[in-house]
Amino acid sequence: MIEIRNPADGSVVGSVPVAGEDEIDAAVTLAGQTRAQWARTPAAERGALLHTAAERLRAQADELAKVNEAETGRPRAEAREGVLAGAGTLDQYAELGPVHRGRSLLGDVGATDLMVPEPRGVVVALTPWNDPVAVACGLLGAALVTGNTVVHKPSERAPHTGQLLGEVLSGVLPGGVLQTLHGDGGVGAILAMRDDVDVIAHVGSTATGRSIAASAAATGAKTLLENGGNDPLLIDEDVDPGWAAGQAALGAFANSGQICVAVERIYVHEAVAPAFLEALVKEAESRTLAPLVDRRHRDHVHSHVTDALERGARLLTGGEIPDGPGAHYPATVLAECAPDLRVMTEETFGPVAPVRVVPSFDQGLAEASRGEYGLAATVLTGSMANAQRAWRELPAGTVKVNNVFGGAPGGAAHPRGRSGNGYGYGPELLDEMTQTKLVHVAPPG
Repeated sequence: MIEIRNPADGSVVGSVPVAGEDEIDAAVTLAGQTRAQWARTPAAERGALLHTAAERLRAQADELAKVNEAETGRPRAEAREGVLAGAGTLDQYAELGPVHRGRSLLGDVGATDLMVPEPRGVVVALTPWNDPVAVACGLLGAALVTGNTVVHKPSERAPHTGQLLGEVLSGVLPGGVLQTLHGDGGVGAILAMRDDVDVIAHVGSTATGRSIAASAAATGAKTLLENGGNDPLLIDEDVDPGWAAGQAALGAFANSGQICVAVERIYVHEAVAPAFLEALVKEAESRTLAPLVDRRHRDHVHSHVTDALERGARLLTGGEIPDGPGAHYPATVLAECAPDLRVMTEETFGPVAPVRVVPSFDQGLAEASRGEYGLAATVLTGSMANAQRAWRELPAGTVKVNNVFGGAPGGAAHPRGRSGNGYGYGPELLDEMTQTKLVHVAPPG
């Protein structure tokens, strides 16, 4: 059994059974048996079912948000926004699926040549705890509308949310098309090693992503991996330091820093650094944060802060584990951070803003461009030339200029380096969930 405790006060939320090998085998086998019939279902019908699922998800938004808050500590209003975002994503794929592209080729006038997208088959979706409904709906929606069957394992840190989501969605789908299994990394590893799985879609840690990639190399399954990030924020000399501090605080402290594209390291021009740091400390001290997901994760976050302080960083605010129950951790600002600190090179995934002062935009851009991850990056600048340089040179899948969070809906990007591979969002995700067959039809004789 997996027992979940409320990270706010340590009380028991509930428990779920870990799937055994027999249950895993039964789920994947049923998905394989169901795949042909689901693939033959007209795309418009599959889209209509997703629309119905989106309506039911909205009707259950309050209950899902309540469960999500109890399991992970995410504030209920934010959790509800995540549920509604997930419903919107289902609607998006319900519309895009039936018009997913194929094309004809201009060959011999007496023949027909087509490039036709087909479902890949059985998709295993391994989804995270920090935004469990919105992220899952992206992967599940794209896989289902293109005719794949899905075995979904939500994070062991948010199993009740994942179970309720699965009940809402599978309640409108034919039996066996979507199934939910529970367990830790061991269950995910078993799923990833099966020869009868065609796609493994994973959002989570880099270590798990690399293990999945190794398994897929042996089985031939396609992988979609959105893994860790160490996203930089670069602040130019010509921006208002108070505004920049507000952007930095939003990027580093929103959802207690537990966002895939959170600000993980900050490079600020020396011309605005004193005023920026003063404003950032005020921003941090004005915020009351929700708890981290659990004490195990809090220990990880605090280990990064402790490492930084032992190696010369200066603590400006926060940085201490509070007394009392739960997994709370304060908004923390670190200054004088050397480039080789763990808090500057690894994913902290908590409410920590490590700051490094740089003498020029060029040096800041060079340091922000280093590292093994390449998920996202942000630049705050009033210079169009510097903005253009930054978005072209930063080795990240997503680059945001003058806005730490933002962008038009439907955007998709390829993560770089240790951050993964493949489209995880947008219309392009439909391409990832399908494979193209080339068809040449000529008359006999």
